[in-house]
Amino acid sequence: MVLLENDAFLTELTTLYQKCRNSGTVYVTMKKYDGRTKPKPRKNKINVKVKVQPSATGEGLCLIRATNGKKKLSTVVNAKDINRFQMAYTSVLRANLDGLKKHGKKKAKTKVAEQ
Repeated sequence: MVLLENDAFLTELTTLYQKCRNSGTVYVTMKKYDGRTKPKPRKNKINVKVKVQPSATGEGLCLIRATNGKKKLSTVVNAKDINRFQMAYTSVLRANLDGLKKHGKKKAKTKVAEQ
């Protein structure tokens, strides 16, 4: 997985949307990020106390990942930069989500009463 800066992530996300315009899907996930690069170790059957260290920055971080199944992108956004990133991200979405299909309501089949 490629960890990019915020602006580079948005430009790569735009190219990813362009590649998947005709066929394909882009998955984007967002989650709280605590700064760890390795998973938490499991507790053994013996009661071993594992100390959890808080993130070094002390402020909230958001991990954003995007993939189309072949190419993976990710970035980490600080809490103070989230408004600027969200505005840029919504402009990328508005520019690239124009080809969605409109789904109409399905008409309920009317039963013809036989007499």
